[in-house]
Amino acid sequence: MEWLDNMNKAMGYIESNLAGEISYDYAAQLACCSTYHFQRMFSYITGVPLSEYIRHRRLTLAALDLQTSGIKVIDVALKYGYESPEAFSRAFKKIHGIMPVSARNTGVSLKVFPRMTLHITIKGDTEMNYRIEQKEAFELFGLELKTSVVDGKCFKEIPEFVMDCVENGKISALVQAAGKKPDAIYDAGVTYAHNPNGSMNYAIACYKKTETIPPEYVVFNIPAQTWAVFKTGWETEHDDEKLHDTWRRIYSEWFPTVNYEHADCDFDLEIYYGDRETGCSVEIWIPVIKK
Repeated sequence: MEWLDNMNKAMGYIESNLAGEISYDYAAQLACCSTYHFQRMFSYITGVPLSEYIRHRRLTLAALDLQTSGIKVIDVALKYGYESPEAFSRAFKKIHGIMPVSARNTGVSLKVFPRMTLHITIKGDTEMNYRIEQKEAFELFGLELKTSVVDGKCFKEIPEFVMDCVENGKISALVQAAGKKPDAIYDAGVTYAHNPNGSMNYAIACYKKTETIPPEYVVFNIPAQTWAVFKTGWETEHDDEKLHDTWRRIYSEWFPTVNYEHADCDFDLEIYYGDRETGCSVEIWIPVIKK
């Protein structure tokens, strides 16, 4: 698959430059996609932010250098991009549990983070229903949570956040602020503020239909955009795994097989329809551009 070959070319470039400067822009060029899309794809597919992977690989090689040669700690620090021995020592101890100078001791246990090669298995036995839509700019407002994609942390913390907001009445207050009934469902889930280290924010949100919004809420200005829209199979609050599975498949199956990439827009959306009495469903909206 051409997409997979391109991604692994980028991985090869990164591996060859661990002891030098690594350009995310050039890696993305090798992967034939934008820098933003490359970083997002890497994090979702591997569960590790690109910056963290590079740091782990550098500290793995640093440990091997210290074990197998007489190189000075300060020279290893500079070789792998650290401005001072102190910064290098802190990072080294956080990963390996010992100071760099101790890496030469016999019997010391060190961690190895192997080189990563991407292998995508696309089963093709379950279809993905999607459509492409153009949508004008609109506004949302809501309650936010700070979380991370690292190790799937967001998939655990977001449902817990939603349940907490249900139990403490915050969702009821939110939908009333949007002019809806107290037992109505909210309109959207918003993921945004994605960072190279894997951190991101999530918000429970409603459409902004008035100028006055209570100060406890965050307002989101969603730009006019082309969206890829996916049905999820989610129909109740107990279908979170269906929702999470759709998110995973968008990045591991859909993007590698289509002529689209993630647009340089910081908002991914879950749009909710219906109500608790008649039933509800959710679609995932991803901003896209053609390659």
